[in-house]
Amino acid sequence: MPDTLIVGATGMVGRAVIECFGPATLTILSRRDADRLAPHHKQVVAPPDRWSDIIVAERPAVLICCLGTTIREAGSQAAFRAVDHDLVLAAAEGARAGGARQMIAVSSVGASANSGNFYLRTKGETERDLIALGFDRLDLVRPGLLRGDRRGPPRLGEGLATIAAPLTDALLHGRLRRYRSISATDVAAAIARLAAQGGSGVHIHENDAIRALAD
Repeated sequence: MPDTLIVGATGMVGRAVIECFGPATLTILSRRDADRLAPHHKQVVAPPDRWSDIIVAERPAVLICCLGTTIREAGSQAAFRAVDHDLVLAAAEGARAGGARQMIAVSSVGASANSGNFYLRTKGETERDLIALGFDRLDLVRPGLLRGDRRGPPRLGEGLATIAAPLTDALLHGRLRRYRSISATDVAAAIARLAAQGGSGVHIHENDAIRALAD
């Protein structure tokens, strides 16, 4: 496994990624301590405005980014963009400056820089700007509704959607399959598999591709 650094490790997908790496070493960069971290991992705790410089110094071969918030949690569209676009790009720029060959970023199904939806437009603009950085390999992971043990304050809308997911998923066929819900552990397993792959280019992974990688 190449030297790998992860940001967004304290969220639902990020915690699952750490588990999926097993005995392989990860560098975890976060604003607060990650719970129950195995001793073979390296943890760096720092405010986000220092992350880019820290990533440059760490010189990972692969950057995994599981950063993400909601407008409700962030408090405003500007605060949301500061995390889901600006902080993601700052981490990516640090990785490129440090010589990283690959980045794996968790985005969202439906991401498009041309979307009329602010959330999906921000995700799409982030993808566009990551592509422009010119990583040897860029993997954009676009899950649908994430299922799993989410810490922090409950998200009412997501909670209701998760309850309805078995019925909703059964109705989504063909091109709509990409909107089906998916477990955070499957997304994490796919990310761990991607981190061990070589190759080059920009790769977009939606629901079925994520599940295939996770198997």
